[in-house]
Amino acid sequence: MTAKEFNWQTHDGLGLFGREWLTEAKPKGVVHIVHGLGEHCGRYQHVAERLTAAQYDVRAFDLRGHGKSEGKRGHTPSYNALMEDIRAFLARTPNDRSADFFLYGHSLGGNLVLNFVLRQKPKLNGAVVTAPLLLPAQKIPPLKLKLGRLFNRLMPSLLLPNDIDVRDLSRDQQVGEIYSKDPLVHDRVSARLGTTMLEAGVWALEHAGEFSLPLLLMHGSDDHLTSPQASKEFAEKAPDCTFKLWDGFYHELHNEPEQDQVLSYIIDWLDAHC
Repeated sequence: MTAKEFNWQTHDGLGLFGREWLTEAKPKGVVHIVHGLGEHCGRYQHVAERLTAAQYDVRAFDLRGHGKSEGKRGHTPSYNALMEDIRAFLARTPNDRSADFFLYGHSLGGNLVLNFVLRQKPKLNGAVVTAPLLLPAQKIPPLKLKLGRLFNRLMPSLLLPNDIDVRDLSRDQQVGEIYSKDPLVHDRVSARLGTTMLEAGVWALEHAGEFSLPLLLMHGSDDHLTSPQASKEFAEKAPDCTFKLWDGFYHELHNEPEQDQVLSYIIDWLDAHC
């Protein structure tokens, strides 16, 4: 495996940071990872190592306002800006390695991947989505939602806590401890990003029947951050969806004690769709 870093500028002038992990042999396909809220693509190093061992190139980038990318922490000027960033990220992949492209999104990244496919109709081989933010696991109080919409109109870049409890990431509590000490992780979300990502989750659920690619959708049954039931509902509507509910698992399936089983399941699905 060869690991590299890269940078590029967005359509509105922000510098974004990316990583790629390349197989030594000709790859079966290229997996593009979109990470979750508050984290960064470096947390997917072990996922990339498993995928490259299975002969898949892996590319990932830090969302604007996250990790080593520029931008106010936890903020985006619009949801469409994130859609454009993903489009540009895909367009930067060289075509000389493989023609088989996949998108892989987790949590907020899952929300973004589902919406990107629904809105952009990209020509890809498929999508892998884990624990997507379609709906929060717990209902948000109406007053908090109302205030969020008000701030979105009046002070869209206002930063608020993202309310992620590190104990809910994985049943392996070391995952939360490492997350808490990671200098590239933050716990902020702006009124604009918070409001638009929730609206986009609901929109995706309403349009799930229009999903145009083969989809592997997975969720932990004991996820306390995003709703397993919403994923099940999406899967029932999507035309070509493999749905896997991991019994008793928490939010970050790829960081659970049984992560080897999870990653093997993903690789088997990718192999079947190359």
